Amino acid sequence: MALDPAFVGREYPRCAEYEVSREKIKEFARAIGEDNPVHTDPEAARAAGHPDVIAPPTFTTIISMTAINAIVGDPALGLDYSRMVHGDQSFTYHRPVVAGDALVADAAIEAISHRAGNDFITLRAAIADAAGEPVVTARAQLVVRDAEEEA
Repeated sequence: MALDPAFVGREYPRCAEYEVSREKIKEFARAIGEDNPVHTDPEAARAAGHPDVIAPPTFTTIISMTAINAIVGDPALGLDYSRMVHGDQSFTYHRPVVAGDALVADAAIEAISHRAGNDFITLRAAIADAAGEPVVTARAQLVVRDAEEEA
């Protein structure tokens, strides 16, 4: 069944605070093969003008996916996860993520459209620090294949 465009603009509860630590940044950098010392060495990060080690750009996927999964799992929306594929992902950075940050994300549905038998839904996760200042805005477009067919 096709997604209801009336859900556009719906906001979801803020996700739990995520504490960014040096160790989490280091583990993530190693996992993706990122060897720039600004991600693992506080002195190298300070020499580059940062207050502490900074996270690789894709680190915020950890936080944004938590927020986006709240939307995907909303039973009222009726998104059939078994037919969903990832269509697009983008990040707008307002500043680097730094060790010591406490981040939260607010999620919302930005757009829903239907083309060629498929639903396209664009989701936004606005990630902010403890002071409420924006850090990263993540957007994901998901495609629900064969949206008109009944399951």
